[in-house]
Amino acid sequence: MTNAMAVFIALSAVGALIKIPSPVGTVALDAAPGFFVAIGFGGWMGAVVAAIGHLLTAGITGFPLTLPLHLTIAAGMAACAWVFGWLGRKGTAGLVAGFVLAVIINSPVLALIMVPIGGWPLYLATLPSLAIGAVLNLAIATVAYLSLRKTSLLS
Repeated sequence: MTNAMAVFIALSAVGALIKIPSPVGTVALDAAPGFFVAIGFGGWMGAVVAAIGHLLTAGITGFPLTLPLHLTIAAGMAACAWVFGWLGRKGTAGLVAGFVLAVIINSPVLALIMVPIGGWPLYLATLPSLAIGAVLNLAIATVAYLSLRKTSLLS
């Protein structure tokens, strides 16, 4: 793990404390650093940061969906970050496509994990907060990336 990853994991921990109201309690601003790392430094690094960020949020809230389900969600968050980074590095059209696809994976797709737990009502109740959280996290990462992309700070 690089020093940069450690710094962004620490930022994820701070983001984990900034919650977005949801039925589950694990929607927070923990993914923004992972999304930023994915687009600024590389998909696999961002995937690791995003996954650990989710686990930090879940841990702070006491793993309300159980550790195995939160590990599954963390893997999904890793996939979101990787997709965003992979597409986002392909120019403006890729950045937009990556943003939209990451929101779709993060919200309607990952929210399907709620169906076996609480049925479609829990899925529908969780969906708005997940979508808001995904858009906010991705917007923060995108603005930071666009502000820094032409500097020597990003590889």
